[in-house]
Parts: sequence; structure tokens; C-alpha cells
Amino acid sequence: MSKTEKLFTVAGTARNADGTVKARFANDLVARIKILNKAGCTDVNLTELPKPMTKLEALQYLQEQGMTGDAGYAVANKLAEKTKVAKKGEVKVQATKVSKPKSSKKTVSAEDILAAAEDAPM
Repeated sequence: MSKTEKLFTVAGTARNADGTVKARFANDLVARIKILNKAGCTDVNLTELPKPMTKLEALQYLQEQGMTGDAGYAVANKLAEKTKVAKKGEVKVQATKVSKPKSSKKTVSAEDILAAAEDAPM
């Protein structure tokens, strides 16, 4: 998810003038319907979302609502596309076992300690 991913309050589908059905997103239901009608779209089916959502969340919500036919197909395709893009941004982290450094146990004699103490500045 990008840092500033846009949130939408309206989502749904509409059939373009050429007959293709596309998923649509907006923040103003009435304005979006006017724009789609002016562009020659038919079968406009927009829904107010329960809360502001990203496109991915909105598509998941629409799919949960049980859209069928061309609208359901358009939502499923767009959801698959968005999911693929979302997964592309994920980073897989694989843990590797780090071996512990071998401790070098050295035997220190009393003479070594006394010699180090004599050499140390005071």
C-alpha cells in the first residue's frame, strides 16, 4: 500500500458505451452518476461504502455483496488485478539460522594475571 493511497466512499460498476463493464470509484455519488450518464454509460450500479476505503478494500466489499453477471465478473477481474499489484509491493523475508561464534576459551594462569597487572599503568 502506498503512503497516500486514495480513499473512496462510492464504488460500483457501469457499462461503457462500447458495451464493456468496468469497476468505478468516486467520492460523490450524484456527480459520478451524472458524469457516467453524460459519457453514455448504462447499467450504472454504484453503492455508498460503509466507510472510506481503498480500491482494493472497495472491490472486496463489492464482491462480498454478491454482484453477479457482467458486473460481478468486472469486479472479480479488477480485484484480481489489484491483488496482484498489492502483492508485488510486498517483501518476503526469510530467516536464516545464524551460527554462534565459537568461543575461544583460553586458560589464564595466575602468572598471566600478575604480569598484566604489573604492566598496567597506574
